[in-house]
Amino acid sequence: MNTITDIFFDLDHTLWDFDKNSVLAFDKIFKTQHPTIDTNQFVEIYAPINQACWKLYQVDKITHEKLRYQRLKQTFDVLNYSISDEEIDQISIDYIEFLPNNNLLFEGTIELLEYLFPKYNLHIITNGFAEVQSRKLKNSGIESYFKTITNSEKAGVKKPHPNIFEFALSLAKTNKENSIMIGDCIEADVQGAINFGMRAILFDEKNTNTSSDVEKINHLLELKKIV
Repeated sequence: MNTITDIFFDLDHTLWDFDKNSVLAFDKIFKTQHPTIDTNQFVEIYAPINQACWKLYQVDKITHEKLRYQRLKQTFDVLNYSISDEEIDQISIDYIEFLPNNNLLFEGTIELLEYLFPKYNLHIITNGFAEVQSRKLKNSGIESYFKTITNSEKAGVKKPHPNIFEFALSLAKTNKENSIMIGDCIEADVQGAINFGMRAILFDEKNTNTSSDVEKINHLLELKKIV
């Protein structure tokens, strides 16, 4: 018997297509400021560096400011592109400004939310910055599907810390036995939720996780058969 009443989603890389939206944001910046940079090549290098920096940020190894600087600096270093710290800081500011204006979602996002919305209470748990995440939800037209939005600034800790899940459940007025977490990050979303005592499903769009211990989906619409 299905006892799930509440479904918690991560936002970036789970519903909101961070990489595709990043291409659009960087393209706008580079066309005016650095026209010799190939945006697709840049983002191909940037994406894994950004993920690695976020993992450090999740466990408080680097600050918010360092994250924003390092992910760009390291990418430019790999490209061997000469650029000043002042220019990197300006790109970082512009990127955060432009990024939420794009609204590409993963295939099946709206269909899935339409399907789930009448049946479950839907929520977001994100480590992303509050103001930026709020703009992403509004601009992509999915904000109204979610009863609560928990971000790490509100909770005071980041996934995978158990307190952010505790905070989210308290805000949602539910309990872990009736809840499920969906996210793309094995450490933050899945292991974090499991360690807290929640069921969790990995969204592995690129099918890169080979572990048989993890419940996973490769397309969002597969959730319709699970919950």
